[in-house]
Amino acid sequence: MSEFSFLHAADLHLGSPFTGLSVRDAEIARRFAAAGREAFSDLISRAIDERVAFVVLAGDIYDGEWRDASIGLFFNREVARLDRADIPVYLVKGNHDAESVVTKTITLPGNVIQFPVARPKTERIEQLKVALHGRSFPDRAVDENYVLTYPDPIPGWFNIGVLHTSCDGRPGHANYAPCTVQDMSLRGYQYWALGHSHAYEELANDPWIVFEGNLQGRSIRECGSKGAVLVDVVDGSVKNLRRLIVDRARWALVDTVVEGVADESELLRRIEDDVRRAAADHGSRLLALRIRLRGATSLHNRLLSDRQRLSDEVQAAAHRCHEDIWVEQVVIETAETERLHSDGDALATLDPAALLEGLEKDPGLRAKTAETMAGILAKLPAGASSQECLSGDLDAYLAEARALVLGRATSPKEPA
Repeated sequence: MSEFSFLHAADLHLGSPFTGLSVRDAEIARRFAAAGREAFSDLISRAIDERVAFVVLAGDIYDGEWRDASIGLFFNREVARLDRADIPVYLVKGNHDAESVVTKTITLPGNVIQFPVARPKTERIEQLKVALHGRSFPDRAVDENYVLTYPDPIPGWFNIGVLHTSCDGRPGHANYAPCTVQDMSLRGYQYWALGHSHAYEELANDPWIVFEGNLQGRSIRECGSKGAVLVDVVDGSVKNLRRLIVDRARWALVDTVVEGVADESELLRRIEDDVRRAAADHGSRLLALRIRLRGATSLHNRLLSDRQRLSDEVQAAAHRCHEDIWVEQVVIETAETERLHSDGDALATLDPAALLEGLEKDPGLRAKTAETMAGILAKLPAGASSQECLSGDLDAYLAEARALVLGRATSPKEPA
């Protein structure tokens, strides 16, 4: 009986600058960058402990051109550990580390085999009767369907396709090396090791077509556990897939329902309960949270009128749950409940809401607001998370501005 295991990983994005995150919190950005390197080091240790026959890296090892040699030296150090354990590494270049993108080089150990860019190539492991077929990206943007030119399978061998692709147009990812599941199925391989999509997906199991996802989540768009996959092969067929979770920091989105909440202490209690549940299984990892408040509440205007104080209170609530939780953003998606006035309330005769009614439709105000927002966006660093926040609907921003004014106009006054 022939039996072996191999490791499939992708999208390491070593050297990611975390530009947008650095604007928000430089220390957190540094820790996420370190987490990516620590995750890769752990992956190498796990591969050695599992005695894998070989490792497949399906593109985007680097996030782009190196700022200096440190990230190349780091990668060299880690794959050299595999070399000393007699474990070969087969890799393709993707859009982030394409031949034309990453031009700096460091001589890698002899166990690292890179697939060429000009045409697909087959690499054979004779003692295992394994054939790996792959092709690297010459440039960042590749619009050719590489699968159609991949070599025919070697009969009687275990054939693996290594490909960086947006197969069937993965949501949120550029359409590079486009292909379909059917295209890959027709090649006659037993396993396709894919990269590019940052989410773990099993697209098919006959043959196995797998996106492993990335090793380490890098933003709120990449929530949940991250890692690689161990593939167990027996007598030329995939017997089992085993995920190896190696991420050292994690992102999560927490929805807190505040429907009918009229007291700020109750609001914070609900947030704290939801954060505690989210943090229950993250272990010692740094946890980055986005808190989203939803529902109609009489606190709506007050929340919008003093976002910084709210953020500080939410961060304090998160720290009561665990010392290593960072609140990336508090998103207020609440709605205003009807405000009732007593006869003695000055607002009964002078209602700020009535005074502001329809102001957001004023053409002059709308034009000035759009101009101001465009000016702010132009000054923000590329990739800054604030750009995402400021790229929404003008009506929504004007409605929020109205709520902010009302919140400050109607907030209880501090005693003199």
